[in-house]
Amino acid sequence: MTSVPQPPAPRAPSRSPALSPAPGPSRCGGERRRNASDAGGDLGAAQDTQLKSVDLSCVVKLLEDSDSKDLEKEQLKTLKKVVKHFENGLPLKDLAQIIEILNLCAEKINEQEAFTEPLCELIKLCGLPFQKKKLSDEVNFSMAVSKSIAQLGYLMRVPSSQVRIQICKCVVSFYDMELPRKILSGVNCRLMMKAQAASRLCLYLNGVDPSGQLVFRSSEILWNLLENTSKEEVVNQLSSLECVHALKEVFIDLLMHGFRHYDRQLRNDLLVMATLLAENPAAPMIESGFAKLLIVLATFTEVKIPNPLVKGLKLTYSYEDFEMKKLLFNVIGVLSKDPCAVQLLSENDVMPALLYYVKPNQKPGFHDWSAAQYEELQLHAIVILASVAPLLVDKYLSFQANTLLLVFLEWCIGQDPFFGQGNSFHGTGGRGNKLAQMRYSLRVLRSVVSLYDDAVNLNLCDQGAISQLLDILKYAANKSKEKEDAILLEIQADLLFILSALCENDLHRKELFSYTGVDILIPFIQMDPKKLHSGLGHNCLLLSALDCLWSCVIGCYIAEDYFLEKQGIFLLLDLLALKQKNLHNIILGILVEFCDNPKTTSHISIWRGAKDQTAANLLIQLWRQEELELGVKRDPHGRIVDMKRPIASSFQKQQEVIPMPANCPSFAIMEISENIRAKLYSLFCKLGFENLPGLSAKDFVTLAIIRHYIDFKVGEVWSELCAELKEEFRPIASDEEALKVISEVSEDTGRMVAALQAEVLESQHQQEIQEEEKTYAKIRAIHKQREMVNKSWENFLTRTSNYEALKKAKRLQEKSIEASRSKSKTQNGAVHSTDIKGLGTTIGSGRLVTVESTPQLIGGPLAVTDLALRKPSVCEGALKKIRKVKTLDSVKKDSVPVE
Repeated sequence: MTSVPQPPAPRAPSRSPALSPAPGPSRCGGERRRNASDAGGDLGAAQDTQLKSVDLSCVVKLLEDSDSKDLEKEQLKTLKKVVKHFENGLPLKDLAQIIEILNLCAEKINEQEAFTEPLCELIKLCGLPFQKKKLSDEVNFSMAVSKSIAQLGYLMRVPSSQVRIQICKCVVSFYDMELPRKILSGVNCRLMMKAQAASRLCLYLNGVDPSGQLVFRSSEILWNLLENTSKEEVVNQLSSLECVHALKEVFIDLLMHGFRHYDRQLRNDLLVMATLLAENPAAPMIESGFAKLLIVLATFTEVKIPNPLVKGLKLTYSYEDFEMKKLLFNVIGVLSKDPCAVQLLSENDVMPALLYYVKPNQKPGFHDWSAAQYEELQLHAIVILASVAPLLVDKYLSFQANTLLLVFLEWCIGQDPFFGQGNSFHGTGGRGNKLAQMRYSLRVLRSVVSLYDDAVNLNLCDQGAISQLLDILKYAANKSKEKEDAILLEIQADLLFILSALCENDLHRKELFSYTGVDILIPFIQMDPKKLHSGLGHNCLLLSALDCLWSCVIGCYIAEDYFLEKQGIFLLLDLLALKQKNLHNIILGILVEFCDNPKTTSHISIWRGAKDQTAANLLIQLWRQEELELGVKRDPHGRIVDMKRPIASSFQKQQEVIPMPANCPSFAIMEISENIRAKLYSLFCKLGFENLPGLSAKDFVTLAIIRHYIDFKVGEVWSELCAELKEEFRPIASDEEALKVISEVSEDTGRMVAALQAEVLESQHQQEIQEEEKTYAKIRAIHKQREMVNKSWENFLTRTSNYEALKKAKRLQEKSIEASRSKSKTQNGAVHSTDIKGLGTTIGSGRLVTVESTPQLIGGPLAVTDLALRKPSVCEGALKKIRKVKTLDSVKKDSVPVE
């Protein structure tokens, strides 16, 4: 859909830089144009006809009247007017009535063929881009448009090939992106720009004007040029000193003597043009005095200092004056980007004027602004303060801006009732709360602490800013648990940055941060990894938390130890294991700094990740991934390929030799800061290269490279030095020899590492062979055992089915028993028989041992007289019964085959 010039309509609020993120052209609406037409008198019948609107309700009523046949001519005449009026396209708001007119015409075609032509013309208009007067029209009329397009399909019922063909052309035109050829505005504007139309019109703005229409018509043409040609080209034509003076004089005249509603709108339009000029550094806004006038206008209601530039000027607090106030604030923001305008901003009380709004909203309205208008001005002023404060630090401190902001932030988290309107661009997310005020106040603090000015930061800390900011951070974190949104995440990230800037390089401030700060930081580091890709700003929040950890905790042993107690190192390694590329550098930097604390290395060694991964294995994996991305050459086993430059990236190898001054770092040096290998090497230096758990042979191959990283880097630097020397000088023999020796040392280191890697791989290969042999031996033993079991089973079957085999087995058993007996007989020893009498089984006997009491004559333990003569007790009687049972059980066991 495109927006093209329309007949005048009641004016909607004009767009302006104050209402949008970036300033842009803003036109006042049809009411001003209509007022200007009234003031200018009758400009011709053709113009009046163009300005007249068509009452579609009357057209529908006329077509519905079918009582008289004499109305046909009138109906056709009216339809032609409708077609003429909407020749550039149908407005979205009128589309439903146009479709109703189409249906009425379709009903009349059956009896009156004269309606075929106007019906086709109206259908043709439906194929043009629909027009909108407001940005909200697309949303408000979307359902009406979809229903209207569906109605076009129903018109295929009309028994006319001409109508049906036109409907098909209309549908095809929906997908045609070319604008109608009749719309020639852009072409005309480009031709006018070639003729320097912008500068010529501006130069004659103050000319004699009996009609009173000169400024109005000229501004309309300038806006058309801005909208239909290059904005930069128009601004360049208006940037001459003469044009700026002319624009300034017209603006002052309208400001001081324009009392009509139309005059104020025209004044605001010229103010937007002045804003566009202020964005151009080549425009002489300061030299012409226009910049000073605009600054004074922006501050004269807040700073009660008489100024002759605005003597006698009073605001009416109308909507147009409210819009002008926002535009003037926006001009200050634009001028703050121009270093030449800083002196003007300092001399004309911009700082106190903006600080005027840094105070709690205590009553519904301030002065004659409504509560909603005041809130919008307040937020806009604080936004501009964030741009101006870093430029005017002395003024910022002299007006106690830090105190005002801290008090204001205290109100933001307080329980005082306040219901923010949240109905402006800067008020986004602030409806019913104070988040918008908190958000932009923190932006001001962020802008000033980022200067790292000792006076500003000391002034903040002396007022207890660290503890207050921690309270605000805790408040925002709790709010974020209820409902996360981008604004709350931004607030938390800004707070973390401010704390980082305040605590960096100051031990006392880190101690103030320590316990409370660490408790707040831990949940940020424990953030759900899925949130990092939500698009709300969790990624930025996590980076801010890690930066705050680095600045506010490291270097303070109290804070470091408390962080270690909270298992913070484990959390950092968990984050590192996620392998989020943008987090690697900062996490590794934090770990390297933390290793200065002797307790840290044990925490790193204890950590275990998924699948029992160790920290050493994780770090080596990151090294391999980094080298893969850098294009470092390695063989399939990870060994060194290039002995001269073992760790050089593909980018380094592509660079030509460029002689550089001694104070300029070479590619080999710059490369250190551009990847994480140096940090990984530093971590291993802290952890040691020996006795690292959980490493494979491939890991040891990579570890050999890491161990000699600094040696290889030194070799790269010498290689660059040699190449640069040979480009411009011819070394003497001794220097040549020295350089050769240095180069050979580097290559020897590479060969030594390669040999070590080969040894590791060979050792691993031999170990794998040994493990393989052990596995095969185990398999053979299992097979042999199975063969023995099978053979035993076969022997058992043979003994049970072949009596001769059983007798042979019995003889072998007796022979084996006899051979096992001791050759020397024990004197006076009892001889026990190994045969079981009365055994009726056909298999070998089971594991049955019958122990016979030693006869009394031999002098066994039972031969004691007292025991032999003693009568059996009740227990002994019971024991005899148990023995009988056991004997029966033993006989039963003998009948069971034993392998």
